[in-house]
Amino acid sequence: MTKRVIVTRPRQEARKWVDALAGAGYDAVALPLIEVSAAPDAKAVRAQWAQLHTYDAVMFVSGNAVDYFFEQNTTAAPVFTAQAAIKIRAMVTGPGSFSALLRAYADPAFIDAPKLQAGQYDSEALWAVVQSQVKPGYRVLIVRGASSLAMPTDEGHGRDWFAKQVTAAGGQVEFVVAYQRRGPDMTEHDRALVSQSAVDGSVWLFSSSEAITNLVAACPDQSWRHARALVTHPRIAQVAREAGFSVVCESRPQLDCLMASIESMQ
Repeated sequence: MTKRVIVTRPRQEARKWVDALAGAGYDAVALPLIEVSAAPDAKAVRAQWAQLHTYDAVMFVSGNAVDYFFEQNTTAAPVFTAQAAIKIRAMVTGPGSFSALLRAYADPAFIDAPKLQAGQYDSEALWAVVQSQVKPGYRVLIVRGASSLAMPTDEGHGRDWFAKQVTAAGGQVEFVVAYQRRGPDMTEHDRALVSQSAVDGSVWLFSSSEAITNLVAACPDQSWRHARALVTHPRIAQVAREAGFSVVCESRPQLDCLMASIESMQ
């Protein structure tokens, strides 16, 4: 069993993985590399709630997109359910976002997402599910986050690609920023953890290439030539290799798959 697993997800999402890994006997440590907060322009989000009836579907790029979008819903009226006055579908790329919609009382029958057994949870997999329903005039609202990075993120790549497919099929796309992301404020303890975990055989668990970019930016002098990364998408794997991680393995994002992959890296 590995000496340590570094969970790099945002703070509010990391705890589930840390608890599950610790329960399985791993020395799991949270080191959030993306800080998430509400979008600075809440009025824009509320305005989209008021216009929700004009869309055929809402595509959420992440669980955070769901949570922060619903945070600005000032009505108690249901949405994405059979009882809703507005007949509109929700679209998500993976199980985390799907679970966030369930917490918001959405009906699974009104949610489009890749099947759990599909093995791929991204915009490409979602498009394979929904492309048949996108016709000329079909209107999609994409709920996304804003990053402090100038470079494209996983969310940026996915939602831009998805938007292009909708447009090419004759649909119309609009965007709204529901939350913002930035790099971490690292403490001396965090930096000591980074230095040690880069060389001691720890497994760095990444579900976002933005987390890797933030890590490299926060620790520009750190070498990763002895570090090991476990990632949840090929695009993240590419960024990890470019950062210098010597071992990069890919896994589905479900915890049982991640644990099996961690075992295979011993």
